[in-house]
Amino acid sequence: MRVKLEWGVWRPMTEADVPAVVAIADRVHVDYPEDDAVLSERLALYPAGCAILEQDGNATAYAITHPWHYGKPPALNVMLEALPESPTTYYIHDFALLPETRGSGAGSAIAKAVLDHARESGFSNVSLVAVNGSGPFWSRFGFEIVADPALDAKLKSYDDEARFMVRRL
Repeated sequence: MRVKLEWGVWRPMTEADVPAVVAIADRVHVDYPEDDAVLSERLALYPAGCAILEQDGNATAYAITHPWHYGKPPALNVMLEALPESPTTYYIHDFALLPETRGSGAGSAIAKAVLDHARESGFSNVSLVAVNGSGPFWSRFGFEIVADPALDAKLKSYDDEARFMVRRL
């Protein structure tokens, strides 16, 4: 995914970007830590779904997405080992923007690019677990909360406010 902005560019993530991704995650997702290996594995499994926002040579945000099983979001900080042969959703694992990048339109730009990528890849839906109060952001892109008692325990492993959200394409 490549999205050129007036003041930066969302570009494909590389393995060399993983330390910057970890540094951003450590600042943004203090309550949702993931091992470096988990982030590296997502990139290795589906590089087409991973992007980094570069501004003046510095990474200020990232997006990690991949095909997955509908209604079965991966647990936090767990290795996937492989992507499904017959995925039923396009899953947004993580968007993280440094505070100084928020409100700039960067999140909206990559969200639109991810939705386009999912549609072009033939998916009928995109799903995610909204944390950090991000539900209203995702609602602006047509995501809706899906209540599923089977997911309650997994969502609580994030926190009490985590919500499973889906956007039909």
